[in-house]
Amino acid sequence: MTKPLWVHTPLIYSQILSEGLDCDVYLKLDNLQPSQSFKYRGMSNVAQIAKAKSANAHLIIASAGNAGFAAACAAHAVDAKCTVYLPSGLNPRFLDGLRREGANLIVGGKDYYEILLKARAAAAVDKSSIEVSAYGDPNIWQGHASMVHELSEDLNVKPDAIFCSVGGGGLLGGIVVGCQQTGWDDVPIVALETIGADCFYHSMQANRTPLLSDSPAPPFREGMTTFHDEGNGVEIVRLPSIDSVASSLGAASPAPGVVKMALQREGDVSCVLVPDGLSMQTALSFAGLDHKFLVELACSTTLVPAYRRTVFETLLPPKAEGRRRTVVFIVCGGSKISLDDMKKYQNMVELHSGPWGVWIEGKQVEIQK
Repeated sequence: MTKPLWVHTPLIYSQILSEGLDCDVYLKLDNLQPSQSFKYRGMSNVAQIAKAKSANAHLIIASAGNAGFAAACAAHAVDAKCTVYLPSGLNPRFLDGLRREGANLIVGGKDYYEILLKARAAAAVDKSSIEVSAYGDPNIWQGHASMVHELSEDLNVKPDAIFCSVGGGGLLGGIVVGCQQTGWDDVPIVALETIGADCFYHSMQANRTPLLSDSPAPPFREGMTTFHDEGNGVEIVRLPSIDSVASSLGAASPAPGVVKMALQREGDVSCVLVPDGLSMQTALSFAGLDHKFLVELACSTTLVPAYRRTVFETLLPPKAEGRRRTVVFIVCGGSKISLDDMKKYQNMVELHSGPWGVWIEGKQVEIQK
């Protein structure tokens, strides 16, 4: 069996967050993967499978961020060709990082859907290539599932909940699969998104709540559409645009297979929406006050309940028997973050006035700044 390329990342106990929540808080540091995000797990799994099938393997992927960088890193590691299709307007430093990993870059397109069509067309012509899904491939989920296997080895108890961010659903799919494989299928999962990059939240609501006039649950945005995925038997909401600074969560619609697994698993999957500003404030706290890690908003969104006890207690109330709770937050990382970004976030947070609204399963909770 080929040795996996991903790193068995540290699981650390957070004293400061544990004190604030009155429970045992552990952080799974997947920001320490070679591509600086959890996506290296799934992408390296796909790359190794492709290379085993063909010495001339060629990975083609459409991505505006971490999936493309992870694919480039993984392809480099197995000596495979990689072509990344990207939208216009990305940071030149990010593009330079892709080139250092040997990736061929095709830049041009206004959004993910446009570059996805280009990537698919190229993969159809090149018979040695495979089109790599950023989040919808079971081989991606299986790679990400390794994270839960590591948790089950490193944690001496079954957690009361696992917190993760969700965009298209790749990470969540891996956690669900990993929980199935480790006997943790009953462990609740909390999936967090930002308002404006919330296709999974609305898709779950569409399947859980009878809709009036096919309107998604609040916070509603004009232009959202709902369609039925025949293959998985679930309703899927497609966003008209991504209206969040957390671009790494910016999928127009989630993987239908992940929505199906989330609905059918034994443990609950709770869906939470947070505003960009609250994710920004959390990123600043995580970097400046506590653990000194610089992470994208897609990652700090996961950590919002760790810093906002009202949100945490709503999701995971204290145990009636008084037993101390144990939770895991997935620090998924991200390569698209800089000190300049953090300065902008600081300014935006300082300018914000009034409370923030957090949506938990269709209900709003007000959080003071």
